[in-house]
Amino acid sequence: MAQLSDRLNRLAPSATLAMSQKSAEMKAQGIDVINMSVGEPDFNTPDHIKAAAKKAIDDNYSRYSPVPGYMDLREAIVAKLKRENDLDYSVSEVLVSNGAKQSVCNAVMALVNDGEEVIIPAPYWVSYPQMVKLAGGNPVIIEAGFDQNFKITPEQLEAAITPKTRMLILCSPSNPTGSVYSREELEGLAEVIKRHDDVFVLADEIYEHINYIGRHNSIAHVPGMKERTILVNGVSKAYAMTGWRIGYIAAPEWIVKGCNKLQGQYTSGPCSVSQKAAVEAYVGAQDCVEEMRKAFERRRDLIVSLAKEIPGLEVNVPEGAFYLFPKCSSFFGKSDGTHTINSSTDFALYLLEVGHVATVAGDAFGDPDCFRMSYATSDDNIREAMARIKSAVGKLK
Repeated sequence: MAQLSDRLNRLAPSATLAMSQKSAEMKAQGIDVINMSVGEPDFNTPDHIKAAAKKAIDDNYSRYSPVPGYMDLREAIVAKLKRENDLDYSVSEVLVSNGAKQSVCNAVMALVNDGEEVIIPAPYWVSYPQMVKLAGGNPVIIEAGFDQNFKITPEQLEAAITPKTRMLILCSPSNPTGSVYSREELEGLAEVIKRHDDVFVLADEIYEHINYIGRHNSIAHVPGMKERTILVNGVSKAYAMTGWRIGYIAAPEWIVKGCNKLQGQYTSGPCSVSQKAAVEAYVGAQDCVEEMRKAFERRRDLIVSLAKEIPGLEVNVPEGAFYLFPKCSSFFGKSDGTHTINSSTDFALYLLEVGHVATVAGDAFGDPDCFRMSYATSDDNIREAMARIKSAVGKLK
């Protein structure tokens, strides 16, 4: 009997994309659904970046680019890392990929052997454990729940490390929680990592600029950690360029060479026009980044205040990204007479079917007590969505 590979059968489909598809199907039926399931800025790419892309087309940047990316883009990334993060990299320590998602997967595939362990704090972005499985590794989940603001402690990290541990994946600011690790917290985790010679940190910093508590801190900046860190970032969130598909790693040259070898075999270099747009994103005016950050902060304040008015929801205050991750477990066991809520998946489906608001269940992120809402949408949409959620949960007894 024909069947898919074991490798593929180990993978779960993306819950965020599945929820987005379900809401799109309801919209196609004429139902007014507010989609808060997708992690994508609702802003358009800034005009000066679009102009650079148009010029690149006119200048005939239509051929294959070098596998690690154009030299001018890697130089722009090196300059950005120095200017914004006080980190010294060379162009040979930077590899540009087809989105930060590929950057993460490249690093996991390049470093993790069959049977090795990768520590992933939960809640986590849905793709991390799946990428580890794809590489033949074993995800080791550390639970960091609502009560600890969704951040792991050095003690938890130390307890999770075994002789098979190869990597810690750390996302700050976090998807799905919006939690941000402070410099002191990163130093505490770094002290643990430095005691274990073969363990690396994959630092996913794609939400770096969507930060409400001041300057971003990178674990790569902690003394002794740069050579142990694979820093992942890109243009998608800060510059509203999700569809342009440009991400990168900055890492020790031997790791970059390995990822380059891998990327050369299965995608080659990223889109030439997108790279030229990304150069402009990094070297051009940065006002757009702060304007979008301020808008997200205003929306954060709005959604937090409205969520706190809904009886039964427990809400923390996210410090970055554009997600709210409320605790909804108080509704488990309740029913409106037609729907019974036994899990966050049931709760998210209930909000979609009854409230016509698309969210994502916390089960997919490794926290079955919570659910995720993206507030990368208009203030009016946020107000209407929260009113619908309040009405829907009010029917649960």
